Amino acid sequence: MNWSTPSSLLKQVQKLWDKGTLLRELAGEDTIFPLKLRLAKPRSGELSDHFAEVQDWITELRGGARLYRIVWRRVQHRVLGENELPNEIWVDTLDDALSMIGKRREEKCFREVLELTEQRNPVLKAWLVKRPLKSLELAGEWECLLCIVAWMKEHPRPEIYLRQVDLPGVHSKFIESRRAVLAELFDLMLEPNVINESACGVKGFCNRYGFKDKPQLVRFRMLDGSQSLFPTGTDQDISVPQDTFSKLDIPVERIFITENEINFLVFPPVSRSMVIFGAGYGFDVLAAADWLHSRQLFYWGDLDTHGFAILDQFRAHFPQAQSFLMDQETFLAHKDYWGHEEHPESRALPRLTPEEGILYEELRNNAHGTKLRLEQEHIGYRWLQDFLDRHFAE
Repeated sequence: MNWSTPSSLLKQVQKLWDKGTLLRELAGEDTIFPLKLRLAKPRSGELSDHFAEVQDWITELRGGARLYRIVWRRVQHRVLGENELPNEIWVDTLDDALSMIGKRREEKCFREVLELTEQRNPVLKAWLVKRPLKSLELAGEWECLLCIVAWMKEHPRPEIYLRQVDLPGVHSKFIESRRAVLAELFDLMLEPNVINESACGVKGFCNRYGFKDKPQLVRFRMLDGSQSLFPTGTDQDISVPQDTFSKLDIPVERIFITENEINFLVFPPVSRSMVIFGAGYGFDVLAAADWLHSRQLFYWGDLDTHGFAILDQFRAHFPQAQSFLMDQETFLAHKDYWGHEEHPESRALPRLTPEEGILYEELRNNAHGTKLRLEQEHIGYRWLQDFLDRHFAE
């Protein structure tokens, strides 16, 4: 029989806990008590057909009545006569609900977090109401989090590294590991004019709140020995911070960008040229280098839908960029090395050339096979060298 049992009634209350509803009550939100639970009970025909089972059901419900209140009703049955049956189940108070699911210890813990917050920083009570279960997880760290928020309020946009935050009992790794929570607390506490709204997520934490971040590096190699930056006579694999790179204005005519590290390392010599190790969808690091706009740029990515999507994004920063080895001839010549792209891109890419657009459409429409791709590391070194010899040989 699908009649309610003490266990199914408990599950209804447990769901309210899992949603944070019961803890929000502790924070002073509108009360839901007394709370009427859903009660599945015997229909009229079942009283006579399953009278013994009904009696057992009533006994079972009575056994849990210390945690909830039963409202009874008298029914007159044509065969069984007058009987008293459970009609409604009520949980009258929050205390009853918490006792019912065994959460009194958690209640005490949450009350302590609430009290500490109201003493130190009442504004953050709104966060506890929004994320009550998360606040329980962080109860042992809550005092530290309040200290960090208070320090941030006194030092908006501090322009220091996280490791330089000097608070008793708080280490930088703690701050780094709690950036997601701290971001929500900072957003509640800080004035809007000290928050960089354009920076979001854990990766944008430092930029959003004015901390120094680990500098983004640009990695490049000079492909012309006569233009080496250092007089060492050796291959020069150089990494510099983004700001430094933007001010270099290296006297080369052309710049190759490749997404594969090995291809970057073995890229053959080319006169008056350099090669940059790309970073997928991360071309903001190059965008600040205005001098790149006056150079010939050649982009080499994977021959798959995401490779063309990255090329399209690169052209958003550098419209003059040309692709190389991202053509149908290269794709078809390396059939033995085709692989499969797990989650192909499908959106329109307006910055592709007509030839690039045709191959992109073929790939996303499975013209040569299902979800095919050719990773750039599978393109033969000789194929690369022949391309460079045809187009850039002196």
